[in-house]
Amino acid sequence: MSLFDDDFYSTKIRRASRWNGQAGFGPGRGGLPLPAAFRIAVVSSLVSAFAVAFLFLWIFGAQDSEPSARPPLAGGQPYVDTSERIISASDKVRPNVVSIVNYMREPDSENNGSYYGRFQELPEYASLGSGVIFRKKGGKAYIITNAHVVAGAVKIKVVLMNGTEKEAKIVGKDSISDIAVLQVDDKGIETVAEIGSSSTLRVGEMVIAVGNPLGFGDSVTSGIVSFLHRIVPVSLNQDGIYDWEQEVIQTTAAINQGNSGGVLANLEGRVVGINSMKIADTGVEGLGFAIPIDNVMPVVEQILKYGKVLRPYMGVFSVDLDIYLDFPGYRRGGEDREDGEEGPVVPSGVTKGALVLEAVGPAKEAGLRFNDIITELDGKPISGTLDLRKYLYNEKKIGDTLIVTYYRNGKKAETKLTLAEKEAE
Repeated sequence: MSLFDDDFYSTKIRRASRWNGQAGFGPGRGGLPLPAAFRIAVVSSLVSAFAVAFLFLWIFGAQDSEPSARPPLAGGQPYVDTSERIISASDKVRPNVVSIVNYMREPDSENNGSYYGRFQELPEYASLGSGVIFRKKGGKAYIITNAHVVAGAVKIKVVLMNGTEKEAKIVGKDSISDIAVLQVDDKGIETVAEIGSSSTLRVGEMVIAVGNPLGFGDSVTSGIVSFLHRIVPVSLNQDGIYDWEQEVIQTTAAINQGNSGGVLANLEGRVVGINSMKIADTGVEGLGFAIPIDNVMPVVEQILKYGKVLRPYMGVFSVDLDIYLDFPGYRRGGEDREDGEEGPVVPSGVTKGALVLEAVGPAKEAGLRFNDIITELDGKPISGTLDLRKYLYNEKKIGDTLIVTYYRNGKKAETKLTLAEKEAE
């Protein structure tokens, strides 16, 4: 009995046509014998089934069975699973990242906690940071870190990934860029980090941070580049007054205390930044910052060559005028201060500028003095100390002439000075 009622699906053959050749199965009229026809039908069905199966697997399975069928990555790189790329980058860069222990003097309780007491190599008088080995030469290995990592150091130890400790020497440091270079003997150091380029980074690109957070050395975190060329204000003297601006890479890769000076690397294992800071506040996550390696390396090369960064030096210690104007009890036009010295006379309409607290070197030689209000450099207005520094460091060089416009006792004046080489820190 057929599974279906209609003859189209039936396997039965009508009697009337079984042997008369009408259906093409009989011996008459060129028909084939039944067994031969049956074999042909079976073979044809099997071939068709295999053909359909092959086409199905070829169309729907090719992209899973052939990695080369995946879209290529930027730069023509073949597709590799992201987790494998992180592992590969980590394996490449981690051996070159070191932990840094900065031993300082015991705080002097009689000197407001300043580090001028006894020196003892004790954990309670040490701070932690990270660094990266980037060069070997003449039996020495050189390490990049942050200047604030080695600030106030009496003794510095570097700990390699394998636990080997080495005493380090500061080649030079620069607080403006927050970069320092250390030197150790290269015994046991087999490789150095590959320096990449921060100019090729893209927002959303995966990166890894490697360092010594909270003393947990050889730690790796991953994240993405959140923003390029972020400008953040910096207090160089840690006094809460922002007197410089730092260009940084913003990343979601976790950066914690102790990560400073460590590596931000791309998934090729190349260094693209030096981890520097994070925003630490309640409810804040994923806001870490690294100094772009393209900004770091020129500073490093100057430190290696001169032991410092050569910057033009004007010789004024100043505070923003608007900060002074916000002092309680201030009266425009001057006031008698507790020390008996008259305060600066600020003319009506003058609200921005750099108030001189002390003039030394070129500034003193040019006649500038305490309470002068600098408002212009080379005819260009400045709003405060930050503008003054940015103009000097970005627009001028050692030996250049600088025209300074200022107010003294309410009267406008002008002087000229020659910029000198900035003294070593």
